[in-house]
Formats: sequence, structure tokens, C-alpha cells
Amino acid sequence: MLTQIQSDSPQQLLIQGVSWQKYEQFLQLIGDEFPNLRLKCLEGQLQLVSPSRNHELIKRNLARLLGVYLDETRIPFWGLGSTTFRREANSRGIEPDECYGFHEEKPYPDLALEVVITSGGIDSLAIYEGLGVPEVWFWQWGQLEIYVLSESRYQKSDRSAQLPDLPISQLTQQVTSSNPLEAVLAFRQGLQG
Repeated sequence: MLTQIQSDSPQQLLIQGVSWQKYEQFLQLIGDEFPNLRLKCLEGQLQLVSPSRNHELIKRNLARLLGVYLDETRIPFWGLGSTTFRREANSRGIEPDECYGFHEEKPYPDLALEVVITSGGIDSLAIYEGLGVPEVWFWQWGQLEIYVLSESRYQKSDRSAQLPDLPISQLTQQVTSSNPLEAVLAFRQGLQG
């Protein structure tokens, strides 16, 4: 069954009753041919998303600012972008907007970032929970929401467990700046400050 989720942008399509094998076939079919098409899979539901320009702008700004913090604090990291992560045993798969591994390379990221422009569709937290990703950030309605995995469930938090010294309010303040370069410079100066 197909369900078109109505929104101005991004475009989303939700398909029910998709087997794990069909999900894997979708991934192979799409491959690197459609880099702007993202897939989410949760227990037989498959969501295809084509991000909007605003989504991509916010995602890049957030990633650039986080990169500044990681550079300034000299935290070893692996930027994994929107790599596909999946676990057949839990029937879950997702391509984060951005994700990172810290201190050493691992099979799943330590931190996943999601920019939410529209509501509806598959519950991304349920997917990340099944993958065991320790921390997920959602940028939604001009706010950053942080979820930390604790005893197999996510708990909302005011600060990052992975990056406990990150000044969240300074980061949040700069994400939607009309001038991304000035935002990066101001954030860097605040960190050095």
C-alpha cells in the first residue's frame, strides 16, 4: 500500500508491507544513482524521502558547525555522512542526514543528525534504537533536540553525552544564520574565546 505524505517539501512516499528482501532490492536499485533520495525501513514500512533545499542548507550548516567544534577540541572523528545503516534482525534501516563516529571507527555511528522539516512517516528514533546508535539529534522548528540511549530507550537530554562540553546554545544560535561563513567564524571565535 502506498501513502503519499502531503507537504510542500521535502517529498515523501510511505510504502507498507515491504519485506526485508524488497528493502535490500530498493537499496541496490537506487545505489549511488540517486544521492538525494533517502530510505528508511522499520518493520515492513519503507519511506522514501527527497530532501528540500532548506533541509540541505540546515543540515550542511549544522555539520559545518559541529566540524568546527570537533576541529577546535581535537576530538578524533569519522564523518560518515548519510551512509546506509541496517540490521536485518531488527528489520531496521536508515540513512542519517549526517552521522559521526568518535575516537575510533565503528560499524554504527555514535551520533546521528536528522533535520526534520515535515512531520509524518516512519519514527526515526525507533530505527536508531534498534540499531543501538548512542545519540541522535533532531533539528526541528528552529530547535535542537538531543536524545541519548539509556538502557535500550532514548531519553531527551539538554546536552550531548557524546560531546558533553559542546555549547549547545551557541551551536543552535548559529545554525540558521543567513550567512553560513559568518556563523562558522562566530562559532569558532566563541569556542576560542
